[in-house]
Amino acid sequence: MLSLRGFWGRYRRKILISIGVLGSGYFVYKLYESHSRRLSDLERQLDGARQVDELIKKQLHTHFENIQRISDTTTLPYAMHYLRSRISEDLDLSHLTEKLMQGKGHSSSLAVKEKLELWERLKILSFTRTAASLWSMTVLCLYVRVQVNILGRQLYVEIARDSENSEALDEIDSFGRHSQQDFLATADYLATYGINSLVMNMQSAAIEVLKDKQLKEPFTAVQLRETMIQILQRFMNIGEPNYWLSYVVPENVNDYKQQMVMSDTGFDDSSIIKDASKLEHLLFETRAVLSSPDFRNVLEISLNKVVDVLTEDIGIHVGGTSSLGVPLAKLLPQITWLSLPLLGEPGGNKFVQSVRSLPEVELFYTLLYANMPLAT
Repeated sequence: MLSLRGFWGRYRRKILISIGVLGSGYFVYKLYESHSRRLSDLERQLDGARQVDELIKKQLHTHFENIQRISDTTTLPYAMHYLRSRISEDLDLSHLTEKLMQGKGHSSSLAVKEKLELWERLKILSFTRTAASLWSMTVLCLYVRVQVNILGRQLYVEIARDSENSEALDEIDSFGRHSQQDFLATADYLATYGINSLVMNMQSAAIEVLKDKQLKEPFTAVQLRETMIQILQRFMNIGEPNYWLSYVVPENVNDYKQQMVMSDTGFDDSSIIKDASKLEHLLFETRAVLSSPDFRNVLEISLNKVVDVLTEDIGIHVGGTSSLGVPLAKLLPQITWLSLPLLGEPGGNKFVQSVRSLPEVELFYTLLYANMPLAT
């Protein structure tokens, strides 16, 4: 017992120091272990969050591609086919050409004045038909791309906002079910409701531009290009700025949905408008994009490009740009015929492809999807 007390007395300080060191080491170890465990938990949480984020991005990408596919394979082809049938019906020139053909071999069957009036009307309507087809095709091609980009951006914003919600992924399907179809269907609005006003104002523009163009005077490819550009410019500036938006985008969502129901079922159904807020928001954003100076600039560039392609086609009949030209009366059949390929199937339509391949168009949609502000 005395020896133990002596040992403790001699080595007490060293023992306490050793115990303190061991205790401190153990405490540091436990602290490190706790910290490591927290880091591991955090890494697992971050890894899980990354997986969810990647899953959301993958589903968004898939959904965006589906929207693009539907637009390219269904929405645009159907809308252009319907537009082509409406323009061909509303601007049918066969009755004029038949009368002129009937009077061709029998000079007494048509008075000179009547024949001149028929030719003048044929001149105006030929240019009206092709100009209306050109403008409609270009605007429709750009419009459906605006739709796709707005839908893609809207999906991204909604999912990003609700990313902590366990039902966020389901929201993609919900969004598509309730809004996507109605929104894409507005591509038919121009052919269904806007075409009559479009044709009327395009005809007014054609009358103003063509009033001094004589049927017997030589017409060159350069003159044809200038004339078509003038008609389009006159049309674009015939009313208030961006007045033509009412031809393309429904102004009142509830009225539009009621009109659609009436045309589909033949009777009024007020229940169809109960959930129109999402469509109204999408159309509001669409109008903001289409009324922006950026879009107007892209539209002008696109229209000029399509006129250039059209001029190249018809240049064959006038002997190229260096030719002295041919009488305008002889060009009218070719001018009228060009309205058909302008509204042909988009997949093989060189006019559609010429618009899509423009660098300015690609840049515009890149900025639109990135949600950069557009001036209004």
